[in-house]
Amino acid sequence: MKPESFTRLCIHPNASLHDALARLDATAQGILLVTDGTDGATGRLLRTVTDGDLRRAALAGVEAASPLSVLPSHPPLTVGLQACQRDVLALMDAHRIDHVPVVDAAGRAVDLITRRELSQRVYLSSPHLGEDEAGLVQEAFSSNWIAPLGPHVDGFEQELAALVGVQHAAATSSGTAALHLGLRLLGVGPGDVVLCSSLTFVASANPIKQLGATPVFIDSEPESWNMSPQALAAALAALRAEGITPKAAVVVNLYGQSAEMRALLPLLQAAGVPMLEDAAESLGASYHGQPSGSFGRLAVFSFNGNKIITTSGGGMLVSNDAALIAHARALSTQAREPARHYEHVEDGYNYRLSNVLAGIGRGQLRVLEQRVQSRRAVFEQYRRALAGVPGLRWMAEPEGHRSTRWLSAFVLEGEGAQARRDALLDFLERHNVEARPVWKPMHLQPLYAGCRYFPHAPAQGNAGPPRVSLPLSGDGPAGRPWGPTHDASRALFEGGVCLPSGSNMSAAQRGRVCELVARGLELMVQTA
Repeated sequence: MKPESFTRLCIHPNASLHDALARLDATAQGILLVTDGTDGATGRLLRTVTDGDLRRAALAGVEAASPLSVLPSHPPLTVGLQACQRDVLALMDAHRIDHVPVVDAAGRAVDLITRRELSQRVYLSSPHLGEDEAGLVQEAFSSNWIAPLGPHVDGFEQELAALVGVQHAAATSSGTAALHLGLRLLGVGPGDVVLCSSLTFVASANPIKQLGATPVFIDSEPESWNMSPQALAAALAALRAEGITPKAAVVVNLYGQSAEMRALLPLLQAAGVPMLEDAAESLGASYHGQPSGSFGRLAVFSFNGNKIITTSGGGMLVSNDAALIAHARALSTQAREPARHYEHVEDGYNYRLSNVLAGIGRGQLRVLEQRVQSRRAVFEQYRRALAGVPGLRWMAEPEGHRSTRWLSAFVLEGEGAQARRDALLDFLERHNVEARPVWKPMHLQPLYAGCRYFPHAPAQGNAGPPRVSLPLSGDGPAGRPWGPTHDASRALFEGGVCLPSGSNMSAAQRGRVCELVARGLELMVQTA
């Protein structure tokens, strides 16, 4: 609901019943909020008025010119700003009502939740099927290829490899499985050190730990939010001074956008550190014309249900090294040796993708570019609609990048960013819109407490842990915004918000999200 639409729902108790009826007809929400403010919008909520209230007044013979204050006293049923969607729905069900006003600590009406919106959830990133998936799955059933492996798996591997511009691919049961295999193929084991982007989902880091190695986390750079070349250079220099050569580096392409490969790759190559490119979120993206997932010694993709294309669950490991992918296939099928009996020389895993799910993946690949264009359109609509909102900075798309905008993400800047982020997320959830914070960086996770971390730039003085305050304007080197200290991933987490971004969102849903974000941010200013 737009702010002006909410204001139109507020009416003074001195307004006549006739005026209230006209306002109900014009606003078409089925409810008015009677407040004692002089402008009708900023005062305390005294009661609500519905069509039923006015109908009963008319039947009782109350004159239409009478003020609303003559209606029988009826304390409003409300929730506070801290209420969750479950609280709202429980109140609706308990009293058989379809509208619940939200009041601030002073009792002022600041928002309205309707049952209609609680029945129409907007998801963060829901699966979006095309026209071919069902037929390909039926083909798997008809041929009885329903177990892991089969012709759809072969076809899916070949088609994805061609799309990404690499020579070989191995389909896996998940993106996490592909990460685990990739690190093992690079020789990661107990006692090794592995560099890893800090601003990422925990699956990027967990396989490092599970293989007995030690992760060293690298900060983001503030513009693209991906691994900071500056932080990576500092980490490599510090480790080299200690006589440590990292076994590998997990470089994450965040939210559908490639990392700054022209800066990162030379640093890793000079240090003799192979890259495992975590492209789980960036299938369909490109960097200076080269597809995401084609830069690392190995790269992984994810086809989880919320990804840009999905196989329900699944992943892919890709490389130009045929021997690595052949080894990956062996490890992912319990490392069985080519013998008549079951012969095993090394331990393996049950990591292969089923032929049925691969059929879904082949159908999804056919519509990948459409999905990318749709998500980019969602982002552009958000960006245009919220262009005037102060203190909001979108995840940038630097020159040479083409992001898929898997998730449309922005960061709230300035003091109290985390509190404002949480308040906005609470507001959106009350209105049945799924949004979430930016990933909590790995160096802030209790699971990885004590692990080394290299920020975008070192903290100044002795003010404690490195922090970053990203300015609303002003640029650092190469036109990139930065502040006095540069723990960029912490700041992005504290103020970062991911909005619904599905390629199957309707125009009405996109417009609803735009209105709610604008209203939620305005509400924070009003109630501060």
